[in-house]
Amino acid sequence: MALVEGCRHALEISIPAAEVENETTRVAADVQKRAKLPGFRPGKAPSSLIRKQFAGDIRQQVLENLIPKTLQKQFEAENLNVVGTPDISDVHFHEGEPLHFKAEFEVVPNIELGEYHGIEVAYSDPEVTEEDVAKRIEELREQKAEYLNVDPRPLDNGDFAVVALESVSGVEGEPVKQEEMVLEIGGADTFDAFTENLRGLSPEDEKEFEVTYPENYGAARLAGKTVKFHATVRGVRKKELPEINDEFAQDLGDYRNLEELRDAVRKNILAQRQFEAQQAAKDKIVEALVDQHGFAVPETFVDRQIRTRVEQSLRAMNADGMDLKSLKLDWAKVKETQRDKAVREVKASLLLARIAEREAIHATRDEVDKEVERLARMQREPVAALRIKFEKDGTLGRIAHHIQTEKTLTFLFEQARKTA
Repeated sequence: MALVEGCRHALEISIPAAEVENETTRVAADVQKRAKLPGFRPGKAPSSLIRKQFAGDIRQQVLENLIPKTLQKQFEAENLNVVGTPDISDVHFHEGEPLHFKAEFEVVPNIELGEYHGIEVAYSDPEVTEEDVAKRIEELREQKAEYLNVDPRPLDNGDFAVVALESVSGVEGEPVKQEEMVLEIGGADTFDAFTENLRGLSPEDEKEFEVTYPENYGAARLAGKTVKFHATVRGVRKKELPEINDEFAQDLGDYRNLEELRDAVRKNILAQRQFEAQQAAKDKIVEALVDQHGFAVPETFVDRQIRTRVEQSLRAMNADGMDLKSLKLDWAKVKETQRDKAVREVKASLLLARIAEREAIHATRDEVDKEVERLARMQREPVAALRIKFEKDGTLGRIAHHIQTEKTLTFLFEQARKTA
């Protein structure tokens, strides 16, 4: 076996003439059974005539039968973990002679692991202050707010305007239209253009005005655009907030008093911050692992990872309302810009899999079952039916792989040398 480049290797294979002739005879006999030739009943045409009449078909079938089978035997003999489909070239196939061909293919690299215990990473346990708890409870209070209609009057700061809104110009495709949009006049989350143009209007008043959206606005079809809207005020509402007391706590869940709510909020904030801090630390550990290990990765894996990244971006753009039909991707340019990140991600995946193998880290049946049950609850499907579906489409394997990866990351985090 010869190394071509990176993970790409080449093999020159020769299949003995006797084996080629046996396969040719077998294929010709199979063709003979089905062939319909003038003057002969099905299956009765002479073999010599069949070989002459269907020479091209027989040749192609012999190649399709012998090459993959022979390659697989060679791969197994040399213990090669091949990825993708081999490229076949230099085929030499002549009657009475051995079959020669060249195969080029990529293999999963044999990674020599360096030291992965005790990787230094910046990490300190997060803290939760009383101010953090008070802020979260205030957020819960806002969620319990009631918006009450008030008698018609001009809108002022602090009021919540109920507005029917429709774009007149500035947006491609279908107009932006909402029959009942609620905006806080003067609110931190309300664009100044809405506040300035709606303030002073009363229910049933109408007005047209322009709103300029920032380049980084969440909805892609509005980002960076100046849109002209026609607005009709439908009503005026005032926000009423509940008092923060034991009754408020009891209304939120299984809490006897406000103190129990505060304790639960504190624990939730701490758990969330610990998760985020540990995820950031794990990301740094993976980056350090990749930096410490230099090895080539199969282009097949890199291409697959680039496609995954692009598909994720397209889904996000579609969710933001962008029309993907008008989007033209230059795959060569995309591959060039995404390649470095994709290579690092593939390396990280291979390294984590290698560490999991060495440390005997794997997903248990119970862990996979619990995840399937969680997804079944989310999708409101029977667990057994969803499991069968996941087994067929490969999702079950992906779930197990994800669990294995997370357990490996946790292992590396626990083994890491943490510095403040």
